Amino acid sequence: MNSPPTPPTRSRLLVIFPALAFGIVAVVALLQLMSGRDLTAVPSALIGKPAPQAQLGTLPDFPPFMLATDKPTVVNVWASWCAPCRAENALLLEISTDERLVVSGINYKDTAENAQAFLAALGNPFDTIGTDANGRAAIDWGVYGVPETFIVGRDGLIKYKHVGPLTASDMAGAFGKALETAIVK
Repeated sequence: MNSPPTPPTRSRLLVIFPALAFGIVAVVALLQLMSGRDLTAVPSALIGKPAPQAQLGTLPDFPPFMLATDKPTVVNVWASWCAPCRAENALLLEISTDERLVVSGINYKDTAENAQAFLAALGNPFDTIGTDANGRAAIDWGVYGVPETFIVGRDGLIKYKHVGPLTASDMAGAFGKALETAIVK
C-alpha cells in the first residue's frame, strides 16, 4: 500500500526559495543586458527645460560663465582634481574650434589656483568659465559627478546631457548627433 506523500520539509523550502529568487534576478538582469538599451545613459529631468540660472563665481582672468543666445552652448562641468576631466580635455579643445558653438565651463568644488594650473597645463577649451565652489549650481544642473556635459540650444533649453568623460565614440554617437542637431536648429 502506498503511503501519502510527505509535505515538504522546512529545510527543503530554505534551499529552494533562495535558488528560485536568484534565478528570477538572473533572468531580469539578462533581459536588461540583451535589451539593446544604453545602460550607461542617465536620464535627466532637465532635458527640454531651461538651463538653470545658478549663481556662479568667476575665475580670475577668464570671461564669466554665460550661455550664448546666437549659438548652441556646450556646458562642461569639470574640476582640476578629476582624472576623467583631464582625459576629455583634448576633445573639448577640439570641439572649441567649431565656430558654430560656444563652450562654457563650470569649475566644480575647486580652487582658483588649481583650476588655472589645470587650464595652463592642458589648454583652455572654454569661452566662458564659472566657478561652483560649494556645489550648489551642480545640484541645480542635476549633476551626479564630474565630468558631465550638457548641450544647450540657442533657445536656452537643455537638449542633451552626457555623464562621464567625452570620448571620440561619443562624438560619433549620440552626443555628436545631438550637437549637430543643436547647431542646425
